[in-house]
Amino acid sequence: MCPGVKSVTLLLKFADIVESAMNKRFVLSLLLITAVLLPIFGQTTITLDETPVREIPEPLDLPRQFRALSFGMDLEELKDKLLSDGYFNFRGDRDVSFLPIRDQSLVETTGSSFISRAFFQLRDGQVFIMSFNLNTNIVDHFSIFTHFTQRYGEPSYLDPRIAIWETDETRIAIERPLTVKYIDKSVFDDIVNESGLIQSGQLQMRQDFIDEF
Repeated sequence: MCPGVKSVTLLLKFADIVESAMNKRFVLSLLLITAVLLPIFGQTTITLDETPVREIPEPLDLPRQFRALSFGMDLEELKDKLLSDGYFNFRGDRDVSFLPIRDQSLVETTGSSFISRAFFQLRDGQVFIMSFNLNTNIVDHFSIFTHFTQRYGEPSYLDPRIAIWETDETRIAIERPLTVKYIDKSVFDDIVNESGLIQSGQLQMRQDFIDEF
């Protein structure tokens, strides 16, 4: 073999040896990197965002009292409770009036702080309507409405003037500008029915009178 060809052959073999060594080093480098990173990825766990779902509480039953004042109280008990409650400026019998309707009476008193004025209507000697005019300089309609919605659920009836929560026994209304009214429905419905009967009787008497001509 001529010297030139032999030199080229030796160079090619040297190049193969270098390339082989470089490939081995590359493979070894990959193996080393894999050995370092594998434990890290093996211990890493990917978790999804498990934000807890907020549970909406069940609405509460509509209250039949405000503070110590409740449906069914007689007049003397109502007066005692009003005298002992700092939210009211009750003056005793001066704030009590008797209505010319079946044993009905009305208690009207001014309030202090959050309550501007309060009304209590009694029938057969027992409270069946409680109405509180709130001081809009201190309490706003939105706060009261939001509180009722959060505690007692969505209203049964709603328009720009009034929101009503209602069950078979109780009706609570929030009226603008800001009055909260509690009504004992069983007593109120009796009054409405009696009023209808009276009106029907008066209409019949009127018609009977007209028929005389």
